[in-house]
Amino acid sequence: MPSVRALACPASLKGVLSAREAAAALAVGLRTWAEVDELPVADGGEGTLDVLHAALGAEWREAEVPDAFGRPRVARWLITSDGTALLEAAEAIPLDPERLDPFAASSRGLGELIRAVGQPRGLHIGLGGTANVDGGAGLLEVLDELPAPTRVACDVDVPLLDAARLFAAQKGATPDDARRLEARLLAMGELAPYAELPGAGAAGGLGAALASLGAELLPGAPLVLGLIGFDPAGYDLVVTGEGTVDRTTTRGKAPGEVARRCLAAGVRCVVFGGRIEKAPPELEIIPLSGDPTRARNDLVDLGRHLRGVEAG
Repeated sequence: MPSVRALACPASLKGVLSAREAAAALAVGLRTWAEVDELPVADGGEGTLDVLHAALGAEWREAEVPDAFGRPRVARWLITSDGTALLEAAEAIPLDPERLDPFAASSRGLGELIRAVGQPRGLHIGLGGTANVDGGAGLLEVLDELPAPTRVACDVDVPLLDAARLFAAQKGATPDDARRLEARLLAMGELAPYAELPGAGAAGGLGAALASLGAELLPGAPLVLGLIGFDPAGYDLVVTGEGTVDRTTTRGKAPGEVARRCLAAGVRCVVFGGRIEKAPPELEIIPLSGDPTRARNDLVDLGRHLRGVEAG
């Protein structure tokens, strides 16, 4: 019987493999020499519901809502056995590379999704991967209160204006556009008391909007890892990673939080990346080939390559 216990807990490789698919591929390689558990991870952004569903056994529900540009869309959400509703902003208003228009994109669809859950016992909302930079204006058009005590998992810890300064470009904004979007956010006086909260700028300013309705903003990775019961104790090796490893990996991303907890527990943690850009020096990092078509095979090979870790 294998004497080494390993945990495969990657985040998603966006647009390539889900966190669940990445964990399964890693496990194939690791199982050639170790006893392996799979625990996909997320930080509140795209794919968070899939991770929570796998870990919690919650029930899928659906609602039809408008996407960021008013087109009808079926958005999924989860209900747990104790009546807590789990939502993901990207299910309602995802970033669509085929249409990038940060001035037109609205968060209204998330507001309608929140209304669709009714009166749950509690509400968790994951923020990240959305098309909007509207400071939650669309959401606030349809919601003036939240249906239950709400915790928000923010995939970044930035203040409100960074929604435009740092992240509007990936949603189609030019530098001049970003300045105009920043001015639009500044003009939203109702958000001013919440503008400097960590996470206020998550999902185009939705963090600030939800805080204005009484939600508690929390770092996404610790919140999600707590919900799925991540604990490195008892493992000899933990393997995590994501599509791109860079300085943000240790600033709120799930693999960075996994590595931090492993360090505290004295458990070796290996972090993989499809691409490595200015990697944090405190992490033990192994690059993949960078070829999306090889990602699954890369992860199987990585699992096999890590054989002998008991000597490390």
